[in-house]
Amino acid sequence: MAGGLVKYRHLSRKSSHRQALLRNLVTSLFTHESITTTWHKAKEAQRLAEKLITLGKKNTNASRRRATQIFFTPGPLVEKLFTSLRTRYLNRPGGYTRVLRIEPTKEDQAESAILELVDGPRDMRFAMTAKVLAHQHHLNKPINEITESNIKKVTQFRPDGANELDGLVEKFLKLEAVRETEEERRLEGQVEKKRKEQRKRMHEAWIG
Repeated sequence: MAGGLVKYRHLSRKSSHRQALLRNLVTSLFTHESITTTWHKAKEAQRLAEKLITLGKKNTNASRRRATQIFFTPGPLVEKLFTSLRTRYLNRPGGYTRVLRIEPTKEDQAESAILELVDGPRDMRFAMTAKVLAHQHHLNKPINEITESNIKKVTQFRPDGANELDGLVEKFLKLEAVRETEEERRLEGQVEKKRKEQRKRMHEAWIG
């Protein structure tokens, strides 16, 4: 009806094409646990992905049949949905996916985003929080309120989340130490190069 509320984004496609697109996106999402697409596609695919997780948590014959109808490659993904993903999100009341805005990745400068499954191996917010903690620890800075809030968000429903976060922080600290060592070597090399050039000029001036 004209002037009514839009319940979903049409994505400039017919209904059948739109459904095929969203099925393809969620199939890729559940395969790789993180995908990059446009902002509007990510938001619509997120709705379908959340419904799939809910079906997995119900774990009934009807929910399995419905999930099989949605995935383009239902065999391995239905098994994953009703086993590992169901276990991962069993105690989480909602918010199984996350959409993060990123810089446009296409020539038309369309709004781009990352759609990911939370608490998984490719959880970007989890990695970003660990990187911030490592940086603050390296600079001997106290943890601020925003970082504390993020720590709670990324570990609250993640099994053994606190230990995993500590482990990732240690990895980032080691990477920071390696980076600093390489930077020191690079600077030492530049200093030594300048010294050699200076000695060469002094030698040439003495001979001349």
